[in-house]
Amino acid sequence: MALSTRLAASLRPALAALRRAAPRHCRGLSTPQGSELSFNLGGIFPPLATPFSPTQEVDYGQLEGNLRRYARIPFRGLVALGSNGEYPYLASRERVEVVSCVRRALPRDRLLLAGSGCESTQATIELTVSMAEAGADVALVVTPCYYRGAMTTAALIHHYTEVGDASPIPVVLYSVPANTGLDLPMEAVITLAQHPNIIGIKDSGGDITRMGLMVHKTRQEDFQVLAGSAGFLLASYTVGASGGVCALANVLAGQWQEARDLQHRLIEPNTAVTRRFGIPGLKKAMEWFGYYGGPCRAPLAPLSPAQVEELRSTFSANGWL
Repeated sequence: MALSTRLAASLRPALAALRRAAPRHCRGLSTPQGSELSFNLGGIFPPLATPFSPTQEVDYGQLEGNLRRYARIPFRGLVALGSNGEYPYLASRERVEVVSCVRRALPRDRLLLAGSGCESTQATIELTVSMAEAGADVALVVTPCYYRGAMTTAALIHHYTEVGDASPIPVVLYSVPANTGLDLPMEAVITLAQHPNIIGIKDSGGDITRMGLMVHKTRQEDFQVLAGSAGFLLASYTVGASGGVCALANVLAGQWQEARDLQHRLIEPNTAVTRRFGIPGLKKAMEWFGYYGGPCRAPLAPLSPAQVEELRSTFSANGWL
């Protein structure tokens, strides 16, 4: 049995159990459940890697092939052009074309979240409108960070308010301090949660106390918190998160012993394809599971043979290979 088929086979019962056992606000990995929320983000959203050819052009054929494999697993939706999608290395034209390609291949009952954050408010608004026209259901807007010293709480509230006002689709805030050096301040999150077109946050910082406080402080709003990594997915569910955007995402919420065991098996591989080896590690691991990983776009460099062996050992030791 191919690795991708084995992976899908192992994920289907896990996701089905999560739909049965998770709290109501966490349900909806493949089909939206009844909810008071106007736009339900409950579930798991794998972040897509952008495939490149050997000449570092976007390989849309390989992207479509990966999407066909993802369609076998009942995820709630997908994220295009997040950190794992090498978003900063794509031209604006390529960003829009990638989202159009994903939308054409993705079943209509799956949500498509698309990265559209830029350094200026004007550019973010323009790209967000383009993403909506390309078929995105939700805009995922990372914090501007080049002038991070000037990104005060007030400046960020103003930025996101302008984007939320102008966006034709709902907006999800994106805080990824490992890449931006900037944590979206709690005060800004609480204020922005009151905006009718800002429906949630993807928090990749890994601070469970902070995530729990976000859930608590925004509980009266139409606002949802998504974990940004599989390494703390289970813990985020315990403090009220709605779901996760995780490259290694599957967990059995409510089936606690099994969920804990599975979470433990995810921690080391997740660290390996995030902090340890990054996107080159993620793309290499994808190939072992039947997906196309391929090269990264320069200046990201491929793994060395020793790094490949260390990565393989990490997956093997945790029962994934």
